[in-house]
Amino acid sequence: MTKASVHFVISMNRPASHMFNVTMTVQEPNTEEQLFSLPAWIPGSYLLREFAKSLGPISARLEAGPIEVHKVDRNTWAVRGAKGPLTLQYDVYAWDMSVRSAHLDQTHGYYNGTSVCLMTHGMENESHSVEIIEPSDEKCVNWRVATTLKRVTGEEGGFGLFESPDYDDLVDHPVEMGDFTLATFEAAGVPHHIAITGRHSTDCERLCADLKEICETHINMFGELPKMDCYLFQVMAVGNAYGGLEHRSSTSLVCKRDDLPQKGVEEVTEGYRQFLGLCSHEYFHTWNVKRIKPAMFLPYDLSKESHTTLLWAFEGITSYFDDLGLIRSGMVDTESYLELLGRGATRVYRSYGRHKQSLFDSSFDAWTKFYRQDENAPNAIVSYYTKGAIVALALDMKIRHVTQDEKSLDDVMRVLWARHGKPLVGVPEDGVEKIVQEVAGEDFTDFFDSALRGTDDIELNPLLEPLGVRFCVRPQENSADKGGKPSKKKVTEQGCIGARTGAGGFGAKVLNVFDGAAAEDAGLAAGDVVVALDGLRVTGTDLEDRVAALKVGEEVSVHAFRRDELVTTTLKVGSPVADTVYFELIEDASEAVVARRNAWLGLGASEGLNA
Repeated sequence: MTKASVHFVISMNRPASHMFNVTMTVQEPNTEEQLFSLPAWIPGSYLLREFAKSLGPISARLEAGPIEVHKVDRNTWAVRGAKGPLTLQYDVYAWDMSVRSAHLDQTHGYYNGTSVCLMTHGMENESHSVEIIEPSDEKCVNWRVATTLKRVTGEEGGFGLFESPDYDDLVDHPVEMGDFTLATFEAAGVPHHIAITGRHSTDCERLCADLKEICETHINMFGELPKMDCYLFQVMAVGNAYGGLEHRSSTSLVCKRDDLPQKGVEEVTEGYRQFLGLCSHEYFHTWNVKRIKPAMFLPYDLSKESHTTLLWAFEGITSYFDDLGLIRSGMVDTESYLELLGRGATRVYRSYGRHKQSLFDSSFDAWTKFYRQDENAPNAIVSYYTKGAIVALALDMKIRHVTQDEKSLDDVMRVLWARHGKPLVGVPEDGVEKIVQEVAGEDFTDFFDSALRGTDDIELNPLLEPLGVRFCVRPQENSADKGGKPSKKKVTEQGCIGARTGAGGFGAKVLNVFDGAAAEDAGLAAGDVVVALDGLRVTGTDLEDRVAALKVGEEVSVHAFRRDELVTTTLKVGSPVADTVYFELIEDASEAVVARRNAWLGLGASEGLNA
C-alpha cells in the first residue's frame, strides 16, 4: 500500500463508455471540512475549460460507512466531519480528442491529470500517488503505458503504481495508454521516447535522428537539459489535426498521420516540416515557460485566470526559436527557413487587429480574446505567438547590432535560464525587458514601448539588411497563398473582396469581413452564404478568386443567404492589400555580411556565399 498522503486508483472498466473510473483516498483529511476541487484550466492553454463539467456524481466513505459530499461551487466539493482515511469515487467522461483534456475508447486512453485528479486542499504540496489499472476489455489486451510519471511498481511500459512529490507534479505528466509504436533516441545522454498512437506508417529511424538534432540544438543553446530521467513525445496520429501542449518532461502532440516521415521519402515535405516545427516549439518550452515562468504562475492558481503581460515572451520567443531551431539543426535550408519566417509574418500582417491591440494587451487578455475568437477576431486582436515572434526577431537583430555580434537573444535566454529557470524564481512583468537591456548594454525603452505597448508595425529592414536579408510585402496572390515567397504573377491590379470565405454547403460562407473593405461596404456579414456573383453560381472555394479576377472598382451583383433570407447587394471590387510577407536574401552581400547571417542561422562559415 502506498504511503502517499493522497492516492488515486484509475481504472477503465468499460473503455467503450469513455469513462475513467477514479477512486481517491486521503489518509488524513481535515476533520472540520475537507475541500476538493478540479482545475478550471490547464497550464499552457489559457482558457477556463471547466473540466469539472465531465465529472459524474462524487460519493465518499469512511471506514465506518458512507459520508455526504457537498457541492460548494462549479468545481469545488466539501466533506465535513471526516475522521481517518477518506475515500472518494467518481467517473470522468473522456471524449475530447485534444491535448488538453482526456479521451478514452477501445483504441487508446489518454488523460491530463487536470481533467481527472481532484486537488485536495491543504495537501497540494504533499506526496501523491496513482495506480493505473489495466483494462480487462479484450480489445485492450496489447495496451501499454507511456508517461514520465515516476514509476514505483510494474515493468517499464506496463501498468502499475506511480508517485509524485506534490499535486503540481502529478498533473504535469500526461498518460497515454494503447497499442502504440515506441521509438527511442538519446539527447545529452538522456533517453527521449516517441510514442505514436493511431494508424501510421512512420519512418521511426528517421524521426528519431531528426528529433535528436533538434533537441540537441536547443540543449546546446541553453547549455544543459533540465534534470530529468527521460523525455517523452506523445504523438496522436489522426486524419486531420494539429496541436501540442508542453509539460515538464514530455509533450502531447496531435498531427495528421501523413505529416509524419514516410519510409522511402527523403525530402522534408511541408507537412513534415510543420510537424518538426511543432516538436521544436514544445521542446523549447521545456525551458521557456515550464521552468522560466512568469511570477504570476508561481504557484499556479488553476481555479481562475492568471493574467500576465508576458505571453509574448513565453510563446512569441518560443515561436521564434522553434523554426530557427530547424535551420540550426540542419532540418531545413535557408530558403525554407525564410519561407517559414515569411508565413509567420504574413499571419501578423493579415491581422488588422494588430493596429488595435498591443502585445501586452494580447497577452493579458488571452483568456477572453485570443482563446475565444469570433468572426471579428481578425479586426480586433493580434496573436502574441506570431507578433511575439516578430518582436523576438527584431530583438535578436538589435542585440546583435549594438553588441557588434558579441551577444544575441540566445544570451538573453541563457540569463533567464540561469537566473529564473534553474532556481525556479518567477520572472516579474518587466523582467524580460530588463535582462534584454542588461545583455545589450543599451536602453531599449523606446523599442519596447512601441513593440510591446504600442500597435505600430516594426521597421524590420534596418535591422535585417546588415545580415543580408530583406523584408518584403505584397498583395495576396490567391486564396491558397500563405506567403513566404515572392508572387509568381502580377497581383497589384487584381480585385479584392475584403473577406475570408470557406465552403458553405451550397455556396461560399463568409467567415470574416475585414474593417473598411469591399465586403463590409457591400453590407456582407460573417455567416452569410454567397450563392451567386453577377448571376453565376458561386461554390465554396472560388468566390475570392473570382473577385480577384475582376478589375478594381468594378461593380458586381451579389446574392447571399443570411439565415434563411435572400440578400441582394452590389459589391464594388476593392484594391489589393499588401498583407503577404516574404523575406529574401540580398544579392551580392559581402563575405562579412554573409558570415554574420550564417552565425545567426547556425550555418557554416562558407554557406550562403553565392545565395
